[in-house]
Amino acid sequence: MSTNTITAPSVGSVGARISDQEFGAIRKLVYDKFGINLTDQKKTLVVGRLQKVLRERNFATFKEYFNWLTTEKSGEGLDELANRISTNHTFFNREKAHFEFFSKTALPDLMARRQQLNQTEMRIWCAGCSSGEEPYTLMMLMMEHFGSALNQWNPMLLATDISATALKTAMAGVYPTDKVEQLPVALRNKYFQKQPDGTMVVKDVVRKRIFFRRHNLMDATFPFKKQFDTVFCRNVMIYFDRETRNTLVAKYHKHTAEGGYLFIGHSETLGRDDSQYKYVMPAVYRK
Repeated sequence: MSTNTITAPSVGSVGARISDQEFGAIRKLVYDKFGINLTDQKKTLVVGRLQKVLRERNFATFKEYFNWLTTEKSGEGLDELANRISTNHTFFNREKAHFEFFSKTALPDLMARRQQLNQTEMRIWCAGCSSGEEPYTLMMLMMEHFGSALNQWNPMLLATDISATALKTAMAGVYPTDKVEQLPVALRNKYFQKQPDGTMVVKDVVRKRIFFRRHNLMDATFPFKKQFDTVFCRNVMIYFDRETRNTLVAKYHKHTAEGGYLFIGHSETLGRDDSQYKYVMPAVYRK
């Protein structure tokens, strides 16, 4: 195999160069463990995000780092790799058409279907919840929609991500002002508390209703006993190849209740011909 190298932005000699062979090994590891498809164009990104790790852990080459990753038993190395490689850029009310559809159309419909079955429960899953903006927004919308019947319905919202760093931020529920400014003023005033340093913290009345858990979407099976009424997996599958996307969507379908919804990112698609879900609107599908 060729051993041509690529130089990342100069931040010191350690970790600044990666061979094709080293990149290939790391790319395969990332794909096998996390489903993320790192193309050749991502070499510079990989170097830029991992060279600090090499420096901090005193590895002279990416080969040494890779060998450690594949033999280290605690899982700490893979956790750190996932945190470095995955992108967690988001903000409250991102792609707001989804939240409007969820609150005005999906929720009333799902409630009616549950009532026909003499059931009062609502189960939502945010798969790839990043730093928490999406699940908090959904819970606020459900609290507004259910109103005085909130405790009767007691909606369950599971928020998962592979990044331990992102989950730590999500569970803290503290955000800079610019992250929440896209939310309607009424929601900001009702469900956030402004801190002396100017940051905004999600009130406990919202936070206590969300279960944050670390979960790898590449696991062969998911440990859920009950199906979900809605699955949000937005801007996650853009990192996956077609085979990985199809496998994941099939698992989502298995864990979606009849009549339930799947929301994906606007830059993603399931393909109307080969999806087990029915197309509803851009980036929204239904079982």
